[in-house]
Amino acid sequence: MVTVYKKTEQVTEQVTEQVTEQVERLLSSLQGETLSGSELMRKLGLSHRPTFLYSYIRPAIHYRLIEMTIPEKPRSGLQRYRLTDKGKKHIRKLPEK
Repeated sequence: MVTVYKKTEQVTEQVTEQVTEQVERLLSSLQGETLSGSELMRKLGLSHRPTFLYSYIRPAIHYRLIEMTIPEKPRSGLQRYRLTDKGKKHIRKLPEK
């Protein structure tokens, strides 16, 4: 038996609620900018690249909140990251700090 799931606003809201504080910090750092990984790490005050990749970049890409500027070459030295439309919407929902 095959189960088919339909995308609903409720499912989208549940996924949005699962976004971690780290990903929200990343999104806030990207507002209106396209930045490299090292630029983002500097803005976030991070120095450990594996933590940055596993706790910030990968989850944000997984939830389609950010995207790579060169997706066909994820390891490129010219790689940059930017907010997707979904990421911009998520940012607008965050409380002001």
